[in-house]
Amino acid sequence: MPALITDLFPGISSAGISVLLAATLLGGLVRGFTGFGFAMVFMPLASMVVGPVAALGLIWCIDAPFALPIAAGNARQAEWREVAPLLLTATLALPAGIWLLIWLDRETMRWILAVLILAAVALMASGWRYHGRPGIPLSLGVGVLSGLFNGMASIGGMPLAVFWLGAQRNDRHQTRANLQTFFGVSTLISGAILWRNGILTMTALLMALPLMAVYGAGMWAGTHGFRLANEITFRRIAYAVIFVSALVSLPLWDAVVGR
Repeated sequence: MPALITDLFPGISSAGISVLLAATLLGGLVRGFTGFGFAMVFMPLASMVVGPVAALGLIWCIDAPFALPIAAGNARQAEWREVAPLLLTATLALPAGIWLLIWLDRETMRWILAVLILAAVALMASGWRYHGRPGIPLSLGVGVLSGLFNGMASIGGMPLAVFWLGAQRNDRHQTRANLQTFFGVSTLISGAILWRNGILTMTALLMALPLMAVYGAGMWAGTHGFRLANEITFRRIAYAVIFVSALVSLPLWDAVVGR
């Protein structure tokens, strides 16, 4: 690999850098195509290379420059009666998720991340649907889970995807608008909390610079794919990419591949 690239990733092998680049591209494709899922793809794979704490800082640095303007463009279409209570409870639960991330050891966190993501994909792919308009207790509960998962692994979109993507009354355009708006506002909030906890560092920012370009390319391709795909293809591609990423990241395979 070029010396400039390796200099930006101190202490990481060429194979590790390749994993980060591939995870970023796949995550960008899913994010552009579905409106969510970057962290669900990137986090388990990046955790194999740099560990969950550093991977969380990388996710924020890579996604923030894209999430904020995208959220601004989707805010008017979002259904704020659903988004606002979710944001409130997610913010309150976020510090607890960060505490778990720091307290749990690296391998345990990798197992938790992979299992949570695999369970979410299984639930979404099972055909489960939520009927009716969600009440305040349900929205608040989903918000708590989102904040907790966001602090642990920046996968706060996972419970939201189950909640909104699975809702029969929401089409994919409404789902994308809700998710994009939520991510933009929560990015500002989580950034302040991550910085205060020492997770956002200059090292993470420098590592994120080349990954931002890859992420942007993936998002561009994913967005164009979204415009062409039908509803069934839209869901199947998202489920498949997230499922494979979580499966590959399981610590179960460490001995097999020599990690």
